[in-house]
Amino acid sequence: MVEWSKEEIFESIEKRSDFFLYLYTPMCGTCQLAGRMIEIVSSMFPNKTWGKCDLNFIPEYAEKWEIESVPCLLIFQEGEIVKKIYAFHSVPYLY
Repeated sequence: MVEWSKEEIFESIEKRSDFFLYLYTPMCGTCQLAGRMIEIVSSMFPNKTWGKCDLNFIPEYAEKWEIESVPCLLIFQEGEIVKKIYAFHSVPYLY
């Protein structure tokens, strides 16, 4: 999964794209485990667009999107958030 910049996120939203965005912080142990799960799930859907971003670099989006905690998986459709996932129970759960 590719690390996205603020500009890439903004561009995908402006294009009204459908994509998955994984938000994390590098010092979060739960985020590291969730990131490995997301890597597995994203490999199962190679035709979907996946990105990840350190939430520390996009504080304005964190506030705008009302992110409650990390890890967080955002599902965008037509450039709008349709779902936020905070509980990364297992790979089958995410699948």
